[in-house]
Amino acid sequence: MMKAHVGINVTDLEKSIEFYTKVFGASPVKVKTDYAKFLLEEPGLNFTLNVKDEVSGNQVGHFGFQVDSSKEVNRHKERLEQLGFFAYEEMDVTCCYATQDKFWVTDPNGNEWEFFYTKTDAESKMSEKGACCASTT
Repeated sequence: MMKAHVGINVTDLEKSIEFYTKVFGASPVKVKTDYAKFLLEEPGLNFTLNVKDEVSGNQVGHFGFQVDSSKEVNRHKERLEQLGFFAYEEMDVTCCYATQDKFWVTDPNGNEWEFFYTKTDAESKMSEKGACCASTT
């Protein structure tokens, strides 16, 4: 199995570990004073946190998890809201040439994560309902 790898810079390792443990529903497999590593089977992901003195906002467009149904989008949204996260919802929006149901959460350093289900392909990049491929939170 091939796993995607994402390494992000964070300023507060403890807060970031707490955030991602809740989002992923899994604990890190390795924690050092300036580093944490999550190895996830579902989705296949090698995800690391790297401590830096300063991080200025979202250094990438966004991150996300594509799921198999709108029901699964809602399940993750409800789970994360119960853990105290505000989730910005965008249902039945056209984004990145697809009609999707999605929601967004933001980590302690401003990195945005979307959980989304692609319903159909679309001819346009975005709808009037939301910002394409970026949260408006």
